[in-house]
Amino acid sequence: MTPVVEWVNTVIDRQRGALFPWVPVCMGIGIGVYFSLMREPDLRIWGAIVVCALLLGGVAFRHGVTTRPIALALFLVLVGFLMAGVRTYLVAEAQLTFRYYGPVEGRIVAIDRSGSDRVRLTLDHVVLEDMRPERVPFRVRISLQPDVVGTVPIPGKRVAITAHLSPPGGPVEPGGFDFQRMAWFKRIGAVGYARTPLIALAPASTTPNVARWRTAIAREVRAKLPGEAGAFAVAITTGDRSGMARSTLTALRESNLAHLLAISGLHMGLLTTFVFGVLRTLMVLIPAVALGWPVKKIAAGGALMAGAVYLALSGGNVATQRAFIMVSVILVAVILDRRALTLRAVAVAAMIVLILRPESLTEPGFQMSFAATIALVAVFRVVRDFQSERIPRWAKPVFATVISSAVAGAATAPVAAAHFNMLAHYGLLANLLSVPLMGLIVMPGAVLAACLAPFGLHGIGLAIMEPPIRWIMAVAHWTAAQDGAVGRVVSPGPWVIPMFAMGMLWLVLWRGRVRFAGVLPAICAFALWSVAQRPAVLISPSGGLIGVMQNGVRVLNKPKGEGFAAVSWLENDGDTPDQAKAAARSGTNKPILTFTVGEQKIAYLAGRGAADRIAEGCAIADTVILAAVSERPTPTGCTLWDREKLNTAGGISLTPGAGGFHSVSARTVAGVRPWNRDQ
Repeated sequence: MTPVVEWVNTVIDRQRGALFPWVPVCMGIGIGVYFSLMREPDLRIWGAIVVCALLLGGVAFRHGVTTRPIALALFLVLVGFLMAGVRTYLVAEAQLTFRYYGPVEGRIVAIDRSGSDRVRLTLDHVVLEDMRPERVPFRVRISLQPDVVGTVPIPGKRVAITAHLSPPGGPVEPGGFDFQRMAWFKRIGAVGYARTPLIALAPASTTPNVARWRTAIAREVRAKLPGEAGAFAVAITTGDRSGMARSTLTALRESNLAHLLAISGLHMGLLTTFVFGVLRTLMVLIPAVALGWPVKKIAAGGALMAGAVYLALSGGNVATQRAFIMVSVILVAVILDRRALTLRAVAVAAMIVLILRPESLTEPGFQMSFAATIALVAVFRVVRDFQSERIPRWAKPVFATVISSAVAGAATAPVAAAHFNMLAHYGLLANLLSVPLMGLIVMPGAVLAACLAPFGLHGIGLAIMEPPIRWIMAVAHWTAAQDGAVGRVVSPGPWVIPMFAMGMLWLVLWRGRVRFAGVLPAICAFALWSVAQRPAVLISPSGGLIGVMQNGVRVLNKPKGEGFAAVSWLENDGDTPDQAKAAARSGTNKPILTFTVGEQKIAYLAGRGAADRIAEGCAIADTVILAAVSERPTPTGCTLWDREKLNTAGGISLTPGAGGFHSVSARTVAGVRPWNRDQ
């Protein structure tokens, strides 16, 4: 045996019993590689990957200890890659390829609110005028005009409306958030808006339906708890946030309390823990049951059933499904007399989620929930002995709350900052003042309301919930109003979060002193983040919006219009997402708007007759951006970006360099994938 092989055997032998948590990590690497590709693999490549996976699987299960873990790791990477590819084609549905205006018929399957606070409907069983059924999108999403009166939207009701529809949009800047990909996996093939009333074609079916059950519960809760408190109670019980005021939602985000609204791990954990504790306590009080029945297992089974009901009641979104899977793994471990909260249990939950929805890996919800859970398990594994020996019994719940909030906040902060460009500086304080009330009063009150609902006494549980809910909202508003409550963070490069995640996973999952090597990639990730540079110039696909860096801040050309792109650019800059404020920085309303970037000059032409001023723009600038289609030749020595070129590019970024601007298009960075190949 060579020294290298002997060394490998020794290293692997030291990791015995600790390698299983690496299974979802390897699968995640394969999924991440798939989504980072610029072009979809062809059949030959897919075939080669399948053959390699089979060969590696054979090696993993036949050879000795030296090659088995390495072969198995590579096998799992390829399995993750294949899972992502299979999922991509399983959810494939028709997508709209042009702008459509006309009647839209469909069945309401979801009701929520858009970023502009408008009621938004998701329809399936869609019918579009003069379109063959095979070309009609599986689902469409339509925002409604707030002041237009029409039928009340109810899940299950078949409706008609006249709407403007368009294909789901791609990234608003190179490397930005890809809405097209998200819509693809949600099977949404068209998005749009309507300014006409919603017309009911057929009432919702009288057959019992979870969506209608949720609607009825929301109506009852609002009747008993009017105002913001009722809207909060509806959000945490049914997942419907449509009644929440935008100011309250903003305050919850800026105080790091928005997770209290999202039905995810916290709510599912609090609910099942409460049900488990109540059931176990009640059975223990009966001597015959306590002595003759497996009380702990029965309580775990009851809690699992309660979690399943909560999953259905909340609408079963991806975050809630993920939370239910994690809780189910823990409760099944209790039933099987296994240790519940371990890294193995977390790994099993992650595997199930990735197998069912590989695209979850790219979503902030998946990244934040598993980051928090892994960190909590690792930290409490370290402090368990310290807590039992040195802390008084009465102080342990307080200690656990403080540690949980601090650890979860620290683990999720980098992910949240990368995705949402925001840090809540007083988030720990706000969580310490709010989370205990969620666990001790709000969730038990919700369970009590559910138990008393068949007798018409649910108002008792809701009355118990009201004071702590009002306290939580008061804490959110107070925290968000403090000076410096929110810090804005520039978007990191594409490798920052993967590098940070791998470093932290190595630190937590590996055994021995070598695990501390994981700190190095984490430090490198933050170093890369600290020097992240934003594009000097950003131009929307329509050419109607441009943003130019001037004196360290981005200047926009207009205060309204294309708000999604404007807010996204400003947030990614680490700036306050206020389009009107960014537009006021230009300080001019001249027909030709000019900017100087380095040694280059940019002229922006828009409005009536803009195409006739190209020569004038080229006379004063090196690069001209035209919010129209040019039908005239461009003067020599001038670079012209008109609406036609921008639509093809999907929006561009310009960075000054030697000899002029270096341009990068959003479509080039996004590549050609199934979700955007028709654009």
